[in-house]
Amino acid sequence: MIEPVATRVRANGLEHRVLQWGHGEGAPIVLAHGFLDHAWSWHLVAQHLVAAGRRAIAFDWRGHGETEWIGRGGYYHFPDYVLDLHALLPEIAGTDYALVGHSMGGTACAMFAGTVPSGLRSLVLCEGLGPPAVPLEAVADRLAAFVASVARARAPRTSRAMRDLDDAARRLRQQHGDLDEPLSRFLAEKGTREIEGGLEWRFDPLHRTTSPVPFRPEGLCALLARVEVPVLVVTGTRGFRTEDHAARVAAIPRSREIVLDDVGHMMHWHAPDRLARAILDHV
Repeated sequence: MIEPVATRVRANGLEHRVLQWGHGEGAPIVLAHGFLDHAWSWHLVAQHLVAAGRRAIAFDWRGHGETEWIGRGGYYHFPDYVLDLHALLPEIAGTDYALVGHSMGGTACAMFAGTVPSGLRSLVLCEGLGPPAVPLEAVADRLAAFVASVARARAPRTSRAMRDLDDAARRLRQQHGDLDEPLSRFLAEKGTREIEGGLEWRFDPLHRTTSPVPFRPEGLCALLARVEVPVLVVTGTRGFRTEDHAARVAAIPRSREIVLDDVGHMMHWHAPDRLARAILDHV
């Protein structure tokens, strides 16, 4: 397999870890991972992109992988991710690039595209059209849950340490039942770090808290309506779809959708060849 070159790039006040596979011609393909994931998660997809003569670039979002966590008193909101993209993408991809986002990363990329950035030539959203809507009557309870969850996240973490890589890989397989042992160990190795008493996941524990901002699809659709580049929406027959999924896709002016048969939400793990082909056909 082709190993990536790792660099660190400062953008929007944070130092981001960036991986690059290959030196192919043409516009690079930038890969944005999902919630509690990391750039190495794209390793298998990148092999196929490089084999087709393209350059693949992936980065860790703020508070994920080896990118810096936000400072004291800060938090992680979608507009923060959008600002990061505006600062980071010109540094790592130049002025002509394709963007691929998975899950949470796809939602952030969709919002970014709605701000009509220069340089973006095409967009692929892998089950990345946002979470279910949060009803307005739940706002008060959600804010209370946020306060309580932040207090738990700031508690000492040694009690939740994993013994070793085998333990971390086992936990990944428990969460993702169709994940095989070699891939689970690879992802565990890349996604953990040593602490006293064992290992912990590299992401900031604040990500496990309840967001205080209720997600409203009306706002997302308003941004989707402003996306000027062609958009490919990729879903899996065993993946995740909101009840209003069709309306969200329809809000994108130049969109088309493909469905990968017998594939779940983590399609970049389980069908990297088919996902790469879909990306290459679009970008």
